[in-house]
Amino acid sequence: MFRDFNFKLVVVEKLMYQDEVLTPAFRFADVVPGGDAWQYAYDRGLAYQVQPEARAYFEALEISPELLATVDELLLDGGLQVYQECAPVWDGEDDLFDITSLADLALVPGLRRVVNSEFLGPELRAELTSRGIEAA
Repeated sequence: MFRDFNFKLVVVEKLMYQDEVLTPAFRFADVVPGGDAWQYAYDRGLAYQVQPEARAYFEALEISPELLATVDELLLDGGLQVYQECAPVWDGEDDLFDITSLADLALVPGLRRVVNSEFLGPELRAELTSRGIEAA
């Protein structure tokens, strides 16, 4: 359904962690032995990477068209909860979660505003505004 994994993650952030309508909320610590997500990532040499278990979960996660239609605003920020669940050892200083395509905009027909859109770069910001979406 989604073509850009990172775009899907910001949609999940809105629905799962902000609006709390996509449930249950995924917690990476709940799926690792001992519940220490940070240590788990370090011990496996996976610091600063999306954890395979989290990627598999979010890639497989289905979101109904009805829920997608409720998304009117997306927030781009390095401190999103979904990023912490995907990469518990990540400092926001690289392009790990950069959105590279807005091909999935049709999946969120009610989207009206993207906050911190400067993280998208000028081309993607221009694409937002050309579609009538506020690039705040």
